[in-house]
Amino acid sequence: MLKSPYHGGHLEVIVGPMFSGKSEELIRRVGRAVIARQHVAVFKPVIDDRYHATHVSSHTGRITPAVAVPNTLQARQLIFGQGDLLDAGSHVLPDVVGFDEAQFFDGGLVPLALELADLGVRVILAGLDLDFRGEPFGVMPELLSRAESVEKLTAICVICGAPATRTQRLIGGQPARRSDPVVMVGAAESYEARCRVHHELNG
Repeated sequence: MLKSPYHGGHLEVIVGPMFSGKSEELIRRVGRAVIARQHVAVFKPVIDDRYHATHVSSHTGRITPAVAVPNTLQARQLIFGQGDLLDAGSHVLPDVVGFDEAQFFDGGLVPLALELADLGVRVILAGLDLDFRGEPFGVMPELLSRAESVEKLTAICVICGAPATRTQRLIGGQPARRSDPVVMVGAAESYEARCRVHHELNG
């Protein structure tokens, strides 16, 4: 039985705590694709407005253009040129599609990523694998299990300098409560990188 040739579609997932360089790595990979003259589309959740409305930005200040979307459906429409968002007649499917802060996207991100990969698209997804409680975050576990490539980055624990795998949320300088809402967008004013030993919760 003859097999179809490999068409290049696959999923790459970049995970780790805050301040580990996930967005930086996404920007690096997307930048290389642009240099290779590939058609690239990058998306971010509209909820993430910490640095720039129309760019993915790393904590070190590197940026790449992106479209902020409220949900996966709008990202799908833009990618496939559906609805009123694009002229479908002149639309070309991207070679590379990136998603930053993937943990904030709804459950539709998994089937969209799989569909794109099946169509030959390289899909790069960056996000937190664990929430502030140290629990698996949103759609990330399923994306990790389905990816061809996974890179788990670490930060530096602000307490002891060990490799940090957890995101410490602070409220008024004190560890957040386990019962606090999972989603709270913030940066250095609300979060720190911590190792397993120094990650804390109140209650």
